[in-house]
Amino acid sequence: MSTLLKTVKNYFSLVRFSHTVFAMPFALIGFSLAVSEDEHSFSLKLLLLIILCMIFARNAAMGFNRLADNRFDALNPRTRTREMPSGKISTRAAVIFVIINSVLFIITTGFINRLTLFLSPVALLIILGYSLTKRITALCHYILGLGLSLAPIGAYISVTGTFALLPLIYSLIVITWVSGFDIIYALQDDDFDRTNQLHSLPSAAGRKRALTISVLVHMVTFISVLAAGFVDDSGLLFWTGVASFTSLLIYQHLIVKHDDLSRVTLAFGTTNGIASIIFALFVILDLFMRNR
Repeated sequence: MSTLLKTVKNYFSLVRFSHTVFAMPFALIGFSLAVSEDEHSFSLKLLLLIILCMIFARNAAMGFNRLADNRFDALNPRTRTREMPSGKISTRAAVIFVIINSVLFIITTGFINRLTLFLSPVALLIILGYSLTKRITALCHYILGLGLSLAPIGAYISVTGTFALLPLIYSLIVITWVSGFDIIYALQDDDFDRTNQLHSLPSAAGRKRALTISVLVHMVTFISVLAAGFVDDSGLLFWTGVASFTSLLIYQHLIVKHDDLSRVTLAFGTTNGIASIIFALFVILDLFMRNR
């Protein structure tokens, strides 16, 4: 049993399961937006299917990312202890893991509706393709944001079978929010990326300029959050969530400096994880209070 638990722990670590707090709350926002409409009602079955889709898609994406980056992870002192470079998970096992999760993702979308099934290969192409963009462009951070931005609009489509403006605004929030904090995360590897011909904004523009770009991108996030509130005529609870979310956005920029990266992990993981959970909680509560 201890061997099984250790194996499960290795796979959880491989896909950084704790990082589901970035996209999952926004998927729940998309779901809540849909069921708050008069013509749609809450379905526990549908919610569970959406959550499963999120888990399978993330597992596939992170597993593929580790496969694609395995050679570089083995060279980078910061990442050489990861599961694949250290030999805890073999390449063959990782490939099987990615294939299984990709297939399960597509199958699960088929139980939701025809549009989600039709769009599932496109979603996989985006979230898996991100891992290769670091070899091509310094704009790879925005591709990561695009992949996670599928969460709110995907959840909304799962319920309604259609597109709408408001969930698209939430997708824009995710694109800019994620790409902004991913730029901060990439500060740790700017020298390594330049040496190994990998692309990122810190390696291309330098740490100072990259941090400035991250601030500007998060300003777009803030504007998009305001737009979501005005479009939906949101109430006090929503704006309380906005205040908390914005405060945490500002906080992460205050604690990370171009010459002091000691708190990058705090900014990237902890701060943004808390921000997404708090924001989603207040958005969903606001929707519930206005539509009860």
